[in-house]
Amino acid sequence: MPHRILFLCTGNSARSQMAEALLSLIGGRDFQAESAGTHPVGLHPMSVAVMDELGVDIRDRKSKAVTEFQGRSFDYVITVCSRAKESCPVFPGSHIVLHWSFDDPAAASPERRLDEFRRVRDEIANRLRAFLAEEFKPAPAGPR
Repeated sequence: MPHRILFLCTGNSARSQMAEALLSLIGGRDFQAESAGTHPVGLHPMSVAVMDELGVDIRDRKSKAVTEFQGRSFDYVITVCSRAKESCPVFPGSHIVLHWSFDDPAAASPERRLDEFRRVRDEIANRLRAFLAEEFKPAPAGPR
């Protein structure tokens, strides 16, 4: 059974959407990723563009409200911005809540925005790789 992970941010337009797509890319079938926002605003076009650079098509995804996931259980709930951390609802079942703070790339000046989306995308990918190595490292081989 795959590990269920929910990524939360404020708008579900950039950071959480990229984290969801990147976990599917990096973690494969061992993970079921979802994303939501405390105040969804729609998928940012630059999120689509920078994920497309990696060959990942997210253009058909929609921003979802965190309330759509209440009552569902997750193994991990990961907030990717401080505002989402402050208003993160409680989810049933046993799970681990983590907070990873990433800059909002949409807040960058227009001339820097694409570079910021790329930088944040890459930071998320690196954090996901470290998370997978820390949390899901293979068990040591038993005695022979």
